[in-house]
Amino acid sequence: MKTKNPAELIDARIKELNDWRGQTLAHVRALIKNADPEAIEEWKWEVPVWSDQGIICTGEVYKSAVKLTFAKGASLPDPGKLFNSSLEGKTRRAIDLHEGDKLDEAAFQSLIRAAAALNRSTRR
Repeated sequence: MKTKNPAELIDARIKELNDWRGQTLAHVRALIKNADPEAIEEWKWEVPVWSDQGIICTGEVYKSAVKLTFAKGASLPDPGKLFNSSLEGKTRRAIDLHEGDKLDEAAFQSLIRAAAALNRSTRR
């Protein structure tokens, strides 16, 4: 049996959801690819993961939310105030998107670029 590559697994997850969550996941995926063309798609812990010299964020899907968890979110500037979950942690921060939420695309893409830059600056 051939193992699917991460992009195929993410495509399958989006298709299987077949609702606003799949649309949201597809939308943020496109924003991530646009913000950081060097980002690599991975599949870990049964969820999509985007990396660039370290994890940028994961895309978990729950019944009422799509959660984008930034591995080093606590170290990132968030002038758009997108982080609305996991705010107590010392390392991670997350963005919970619910049905009907409008994502500030420019602020989100800035976060993606900042996360990738942080990964590059801490990788020696």
